[in-house]
Amino acid sequence: MNKISLKITIAGRTYPLNVLETEQEKVVKAADDINKAIELLSKSYAVKDTQDLLAMSALQLISRNVAQSKPETVTITADYTSIETSLEALSKEIDSLN
Repeated sequence: MNKISLKITIAGRTYPLNVLETEQEKVVKAADDINKAIELLSKSYAVKDTQDLLAMSALQLISRNVAQSKPETVTITADYTSIETSLEALSKEIDSLN
């Protein structure tokens, strides 16, 4: 199988990767899902630190994947409801302290 070089951008940083041609679409979609999660979280909540946004996005995407996947398939969904709910509660709690 042929490997190809990709440049994937996640949270504004570019990463050079060598992947199998057959994996290119999956890698690009995964990067898009991560960037969408970061954008949604950044717009919805007071969290602005990129590392925090990356960690929260990764945690949600992977935890959903582990819960839903079968050993032979890996599917990443882009439903961020649980993170949104948790962050909203945290934001309200912080606001009530001020």
